[in-house]
Amino acid sequence: MIEDVGYVDRLDRMRLYPWSVEAVRLLRRAGYAAVVVTNQAGVARGMISEQVVVEVRDRLQQDLARAGARLDGHYHCPHLPDAPLAAYRRRCGCHKPEPGMIRQAAADLTLDLDRSVVVGDRWTDVRLARAAGAAAILVKTGYGASQAARPAPGATADAVTANLLEAAGWILRHLPHPRRD
Repeated sequence: MIEDVGYVDRLDRMRLYPWSVEAVRLLRRAGYAAVVVTNQAGVARGMISEQVVVEVRDRLQQDLARAGARLDGHYHCPHLPDAPLAAYRRRCGCHKPEPGMIRQAAADLTLDLDRSVVVGDRWTDVRLARAAGAAAILVKTGYGASQAARPAPGATADAVTANLLEAAGWILRHLPHPRRD
């Protein structure tokens, strides 16, 4: 959804890819929930604060809203088992590829994970999808092109697309209409 610039430690570093708004609009119009689940190891490493994560989330939602789109949820994991900051030092079930964040989103938003899709630019996103029982799409934006060039053992995506908009098209063509119980 946003350009990879390393740690987004200031709001002026956050930029949406030009196709992100249309992808979110298309998916939501078709009945899918649009949810972000993101590891934020920079918090555990003391490089950014959780307040910055919240500000970026709010700015993302504002930018989408200005263009007529919105996210249904945003979840982040600030933990690392070897974090320099003791408050964030732990092994948890929410750090991708563990499915904690996606399961929380499903519970909060009444989502059917069997009819859900995880779209991401890393093999950990594909592993997250499999751990949650969802379909998986690897996009070639961000880290995706280098990830696609080096397939991870045991991780297979349902599709590899150029970007989020192409992923949305693939979802709409290939997967059943979502059911939100």
